[in-house]
Amino acid sequence: MKIKDLKDIRTKEMKEIRNLIGKKKIELLELMVKIKSGGEKNLKKVKNLRKDIAQILTIKREKELTEKETEMEKEKSQKNKSVKKTK
Repeated sequence: MKIKDLKDIRTKEMKEIRNLIGKKKIELLELMVKIKSGGEKNLKKVKNLRKDIAQILTIKREKELTEKETEMEKEKSQKNKSVKKTK
């Protein structure tokens, strides 16, 4: 997958990323069937597809972690505000 494609995926929302992962996994399964039946000769396609899926899953995990971080920071700031008000 090209760097431009990965940057484009980073801007997408979680729902779109999940859909993309699902499509790639279906594509991988179809490719595996083609290989088993002898319809596909290029075995590198499987490797590349698996690599693409892994990269997308990594981006998904990064987004999840950043969302959790921002939520924790918001909660922390709200606690600090409430503590300051009571003093």
